[in-house]
Amino acid sequence: QVQVVESGGGLVQAGGSLRLSCAASGRTFSSSAISWFRQAPGKEPEFVARIRSSDGSTYYADSVKGRFTISRDNAKNTVYLQMDSLEVEDTAVYNCAVTTLAGYNYRGQGTQVTVSS
Repeated sequence: QVQVVESGGGLVQAGGSLRLSCAASGRTFSSSAISWFRQAPGKEPEFVARIRSSDGSTYYADSVKGRFTISRDNAKNTVYLQMDSLEVEDTAVYNCAVTTLAGYNYRGQGTQVTVSS
């Protein structure tokens, strides 16, 4: 079983920055792909970013490309999402998802990000 905990959310003005963290337990972290999703009130969940385990390749939704950066520190079992130039439309609950090599998926409770105008 993998425990996933997100942190770093909060209230920030438009144009500001936040760094989210996703900490996961277990020895499978370094071989797992890690993704961030978000869900705004009344909307469907949306993919934000992903980082692969094999070569560290990263992928971003068009809506955040150039503003968000995903990175990982396998020694700390942690993935980060650096969010810059935040927009009101980025307001959502952000969840981290861990996908192991065996195909199991684990998610945390999420962290709220609120961007004010």
